[in-house]
Amino acid sequence: MINTNKIEFVTSAANRQGFLQSTLPQVVFAGRSNVGKSSVINSLALRKNLAHVGKTPGKTLHVNYFDCDVKLLWVDLPGYGYAKVSFEEKERWADLIEGYFAVCKTISLGILIVDARHEPTELDIDMLSYFKKRRTPVAIVANKADKLKKIEYDEAIRRTAETLGVGEDSVLLYSAEKKIGRDELFRLICAFENN
Repeated sequence: MINTNKIEFVTSAANRQGFLQSTLPQVVFAGRSNVGKSSVINSLALRKNLAHVGKTPGKTLHVNYFDCDVKLLWVDLPGYGYAKVSFEEKERWADLIEGYFAVCKTISLGILIVDARHEPTELDIDMLSYFKKRRTPVAIVANKADKLKKIEYDEAIRRTAETLGVGEDSVLLYSAEKKIGRDELFRLICAFENN
């Protein structure tokens, strides 16, 4: 089991040349720029500021690497789909994400973070296809569950699963704020440790 006290930021890659070369299994966090990716990472690590949480979407500009107890790397990809970013910046992000998937050979698990309150977007479906092409196991994390009423949980899971074309058992309701689903996701991630 990963010791959360030994999860540390390692480096950021602004381009393909900056990608970290490592034999450790990599757990990849992907999602839209306003979906709370950094908050999910912080909640898993039981920290407030391991991954930077910006006040405005689109702040994860690089591929960020975190060493997890020398057993795994957590990789935070740039968020996608933020409308107020320039076309050039969107192209740079796309190139970074595509480059990462083309180069990295040790992706063990993908974590696709979506908003539990809304139907996943075409961009979420596209991101899921990146993982599927690599035959990488994927956990769908429906974040912001604390914004839902409990009677809306089942519908949120059904809607997410149906839109993404996955089984409902692949969707985990999550709240970075309230730690809903945190322990379950952490155990799943730890199953991919480098033993």
